[in-house]
Amino acid sequence: MTGGSKSAMRQLEIVADEIAEEPGAPQGLVERTLGILELLANNAAGLLLFEIADRLHMPRSATHRVLASLVERGYVRQERAHGAYLLTAKIASLGFTFLAGSGVTDVVQPILDRLASATQELVRLAVLDNDNLTFVAKAQGSPQGLRYDPDMGQVARLSCSASGLAWLSHLSDEAALAIVQKQGFGSREEYGPRAPHTPAAFLKMLRATRRRGYAITMQTYTPWMAAMAAAVLRANGEVSGAVTIAGPHLRLTEARMDAVAPLLLEAAREISMAAAASPGLSGRRASLFAP
Repeated sequence: MTGGSKSAMRQLEIVADEIAEEPGAPQGLVERTLGILELLANNAAGLLLFEIADRLHMPRSATHRVLASLVERGYVRQERAHGAYLLTAKIASLGFTFLAGSGVTDVVQPILDRLASATQELVRLAVLDNDNLTFVAKAQGSPQGLRYDPDMGQVARLSCSASGLAWLSHLSDEAALAIVQKQGFGSREEYGPRAPHTPAAFLKMLRATRRRGYAITMQTYTPWMAAMAAAVLRANGEVSGAVTIAGPHLRLTEARMDAVAPLLLEAAREISMAAAASPGLSGRRASLFAP
């Protein structure tokens, strides 16, 4: 076979590979790139090319092209020839740079640290963006023993998280339920044994949150975790995020959560006021708490 014939055959193989991709697979270059980045973020030990392609239902040729571009730009590295692909620290540095510019690390972190120290539990800040709550900052107050300490960047499951209930309690039942149904209910198999899995169960928790003024969840997000949350408000009264306290349910009981509720509400008010007063948090350059 001549060189030209081999090249033609290779082009046909690539076209066939593209045509054979499964329905529902990422189509555009941006969608494929983000899909690979998110997959690698959830697999810190790295994945081989065929594993990435198979999990995303992408052609291997297309997967290789996207990975090669990410390696060239410094966002992904390969352990060795034909080895696993891993994220570099460049992605994390982008996030830290953004948070520093937004004022979270300078203004909000001391508030989270104080609340964590006072409660001796994990405290986190979630920010609202396009109907999602994403955790962007945390402070660990538990010095020893059983600790709940998840990675940052997680998107909260709204139906069964304290942060989700804290935000959605500021909306009407109809609006809150529509947002939850769009994201989907968190199943009890995947989350906690007391996770609400019907509209009626969710609305019962939502209305209790409104009456209380803050959210409480017990074994809804994980089988052993309890959490509470209060909404952070913009200057116009709209919710911009939520402050949460989380810990083992045997230690963070409902009675204890009620006792520390004033501390939580005060922290949420402090962050709301800091956001309104700080150009870095509320100005045009920042989007975390901008109206």
